[in-house]
Order: sequence, then structure tokens, then C-alpha cells
Amino acid sequence: MPTTQQLQDFTQQVRRDILRMVHKVNSGHPGGSLGCAEFITCLYQEVMEYSTDFTMDGKNEDLFFLSNGHISPVFYSVLAHSGFFPVEELSTFRLLNSRLQGHPTTHEGLPGIRIASGSLGQGMSNGIGAAQAKKLNGDDKIVYTLHGDGELQEGQNWEAIMYASAKKVDNIICTIDLNEKQIDGTTDEVLAMGSIRAKFEAFDWDVIDVEKGNDIDAILAGLSEAKSLTGKGKPVCILLHTEMGNGVDFMMHTHAWHGKAPNDDQLENALAQNPATLGDY
Repeated sequence: MPTTQQLQDFTQQVRRDILRMVHKVNSGHPGGSLGCAEFITCLYQEVMEYSTDFTMDGKNEDLFFLSNGHISPVFYSVLAHSGFFPVEELSTFRLLNSRLQGHPTTHEGLPGIRIASGSLGQGMSNGIGAAQAKKLNGDDKIVYTLHGDGELQEGQNWEAIMYASAKKVDNIICTIDLNEKQIDGTTDEVLAMGSIRAKFEAFDWDVIDVEKGNDIDAILAGLSEAKSLTGKGKPVCILLHTEMGNGVDFMMHTHAWHGKAPNDDQLENALAQNPATLGDY
């Protein structure tokens, strides 16, 4: 298993990749990508059991579904550095005929991508379906999903949340990126949702909070606790309290970088805060 320092180094390189990818094409979503870099790093570098000999059905493997697909830069970087496809391919992000589209899609055949996502609110339904398929197949592995907190303003999520508990889908761990920001402002300003914990608990989910959602050790502890709750008749939700734009001082504590690329000077500043650890593509 990698050490905490190794996971931090991996995350730092992922941050560099995110920044360089969106800068090159002056397009993309760095804020949420940076905020979830530690979490997705932990999933793929320590927590999940998977094969890089990729198949769409993923039998006898843990699965991950990214519902808020606009944070594709962090997903692509982690997949590449985890061995799913060449790291050099990150340089094609959002270019014509690239397999690395702005929102992940399946028809390009990019290893690691099992659903098209970014049309928000649908990933939980996909994850629940995969989790039920695993139960039917006698497959004891776990399905992980990631969602934005603003994404919970979409109605299909609540149908899925109700269904999962009613059908006792207890082999799924859904994580909510609780950064309290979305493209037009804070989630409270756009459409206040009250207590997300209370809502999931009212739908009969087990819920845990990871208050330090950008801390490697806290994330690993939260995922370990979540995994210990699986198989007990209830779906599991992690509320991951993150900072949008984490690791780049001028991108933090604001929603402004949800969907905006840095200019040349801003990129230089941001990269100076995140020196290369694994080598740039």
C-alpha cells in the first residue's frame, strides 16, 4: 500500500495535470477537479480492487462511476497514472477526435470509462443498477459513485436514493462532494437544500461525514468506515467536505473557477504551488 506521502505526491501531480489540461484548450472545469483530487487518488491508489485490463462489465472488480462528469480532468489524470491508458494522452484533452472529451463518453473506448456522464443527476441510477447486477451475479465487490452537491438539485437523484434504500442496495457507496459551490454561486444562493445528511437519513441511508475532505488520512478513514457499513441492508453515503480549487490559493474559497481556465500567468502561479512529483506528460 502507498504511504500517505506517496498519495500526496500522486495528488499533487494530478493537480498539475488538471491545470495544464484546461489551460491548453482554455476550457474545462478546474475547481471541482482540484477539490476531488485527493478523493479519487485514494480510491484508485489504495481503496478499490480493479484490473487495468479493462472490461465494461467489471466482473469481480470494484466499480467507480463519476456522475458530475464535468470534473473529467481529475478522473482522466488519475486513470492515466493508475495505468489505464498512456499518461501522454492527457495532452489531447478536449481536442477534436480525442478520447478525452470534456465530459466522459463511452463510444471513444477510453479504458476506465463505463458511462457517459456530465448530464447531471444520472450517475447514481447507473451505480445502483451496477450494484444490483453484482448482487444477481454473486459478485461481492462494491460500487462507488461521486456526485456534486449542486447536482442533488436534480430530481432523478431522489428517485434513485429512494429506490436504493427500498431495495436494500447495500453494496454501493455514494459520495457527495460537499463544497457548497456551483457555477452560479453557493448552493444556498442557487437553491438551498437544507441538511443533506438529514435528507439521506430520512431516505434510510447510512451516512458518514468526512469533515476534512482534502486530507488523505481522513478520506481513507472515511472510506474504511463506509466499507464496514456495506452488506448490512442499507446503501451508504459519504458527505465529503471539500474545498473547490484546493491546492491553488487563488482558486480556493470562491465558485469563480468552477468552469474557467487559468491564463498564462495564472497557470505559472498555480504550477509553482504544485511542483511536479511524477513527471509531466
